[in-house]
Amino acid sequence: MGFLEGKVIGIIMRVMENSYKGKSKKFKSELLQRVLDSPALYAKHDQLGAIAKALIIRKEKKEEQLKKNRLEYAIYGKEGIDPGAINQMEIAMKLPVAHSGALMADAHHGYGLPIGGVLATRNSVIPYGVGVDIGCRMCLSVFDMPAGYVHNHVDELKGMLLENSRFGNESFKQPRDHEILGREEFGEINVLKSLKDKAWKQIGTSGGGNHFVEFGITEILSGENELGLPAGRYLALLSHSGSRGLGASVARHYTRLATDLCKLPSEAKHLAWLDLDSDEGQEYWASMTLAGDYASACHHQIHDRIAEAFNEKPLAMVENHHNFAWKEKDPQGNEIIVHRKGATPAGKGVMGIIPGSMTSPGFIVRGKGEERSINSASHGAGRVMSRRKAKETLSKKEVLKHLHSAGIELIGSGLDEAPMVYKNIHEVMARQQELVDVVGTFEPRVVRMCGDRKFMK
Repeated sequence: MGFLEGKVIGIIMRVMENSYKGKSKKFKSELLQRVLDSPALYAKHDQLGAIAKALIIRKEKKEEQLKKNRLEYAIYGKEGIDPGAINQMEIAMKLPVAHSGALMADAHHGYGLPIGGVLATRNSVIPYGVGVDIGCRMCLSVFDMPAGYVHNHVDELKGMLLENSRFGNESFKQPRDHEILGREEFGEINVLKSLKDKAWKQIGTSGGGNHFVEFGITEILSGENELGLPAGRYLALLSHSGSRGLGASVARHYTRLATDLCKLPSEAKHLAWLDLDSDEGQEYWASMTLAGDYASACHHQIHDRIAEAFNEKPLAMVENHHNFAWKEKDPQGNEIIVHRKGATPAGKGVMGIIPGSMTSPGFIVRGKGEERSINSASHGAGRVMSRRKAKETLSKKEVLKHLHSAGIELIGSGLDEAPMVYKNIHEVMARQQELVDVVGTFEPRVVRMCGDRKFMK
C-alpha cells in the first residue's frame, strides 16, 4: 500500500486489531489508504490519529547535512590502502554523529563504511557501519596433539571437515539444538519471528565467500601467555564465519529502515543511522546482539563436533569478532558506539586472531589498547583484488601450482578466494605493531571452503 517499514506498521496492526476487528479487508485497506494520502486530516481522529501522527513525523524528516570539515582520524599503512576506502572514511568522518575514527592496515572499499573502518558515534548505530554479516568472527581451538598429526593424517582430517562442517546452502540433516534458539527476541521482534526456522536450519554451518574451517599448526611463541599453554607447536582448528541468513536479513531490514528515517546526501546514503533513543534503534541493537551471539553459537558447534570426533577437549580457545558495534567509553569517560566493520577489538590485554590467506599464517594477538585506533586492529590481510578481477585474471592452473607448492590440501573454494587476492599479511602486521603484540601463529594445512569440491582435481 505504500507504508514504509518501521514503527508505523506496528501502530497500524495495533489500531486495526483494537478498533476495527471484524471489518473486511477491503474496508481496512480503503481506510488506511485515505490516512496515507492525507494524514493531516486524521491527526485528531480518536482511532486513526496515532497512525496519522507517525506518518506526519516521517514526512517532516529533513535531510541531514554532512559537516563541512571532517574529523581527524588515524590511518595505519596508508600506502597499502586503496583510494576508494580512504574516500569512504573521509565521508564517514563528516557525519554529524561522528565522534572519532580509524582506518586499519587491511582496509579496502566496501558499502558505506570501508572494510577495515572503525567509526565511533554518539548515541547512534549505523547498520551498514556494522555490515551485512553481523558478528562475523574467528575461532581457534588448540588441541593436545602434536603438530605433525596434520601431515600424517591428511585424509582423516579432510574426512572430519567433510563430516562436521557445512557451507553455503548446505545444512545438517539433524541440526543440533542450542540455547540461542530459545532467546526471547525471536518472539518479541517482528523481523526475527520469521527468521527462527532459518536460524535453526543453519545453526552450526558456515557461509560462502571467504569463510572457512581449516586444520593447521599453531605455534605458541612464549610460555607466558593468557592461554596457559607452554611454548611449542600444536594441532589446531580455525574457523571463520558469521551469522548466516539471520544476520543478512537483519542487516537488510534495518538498513532500509535507517535510510528511510535518516536522509543523507547521496554520497553518504549508506551511512544512515538509527538513534539509540528510538524504538527502531533499540530493536536493531537487540537484533544485532542476537545475530552476533548466533554467529558464536555456530562456531562453537563446529568446534564441538570436531572435538568429539577427536575425543579430545581443546587446551585453549581464542575467539574474536568484527562487523559489530560496541558500547565503549572515550578517554573522557563518555559513552560512544564503536562500529568495527572488518576490524577487531584490540583493547589492552584483549586476545584475538588475525588470519592471512590459505597459504600464509594467521597471528594470535594481544591488544595494546591504542587510543588512536579506538582500541582496534585489522581483522585479516584484506583484499587487493575484487572477486570479478580474480575470476578474469587468474587461472586454475597457476592457483593450484601455488597451493601445491605451499603444501595446502583444499576442499572447495574458487578463483575468487585464491591466496593472491589478499594483501601480504606480514606487511599488514608490520603496520600495526603499535596496536597488538603477537603471542603465536597459525599455519593452515587442510582447508575447507564453500564452492566446487573438485577445484583441486
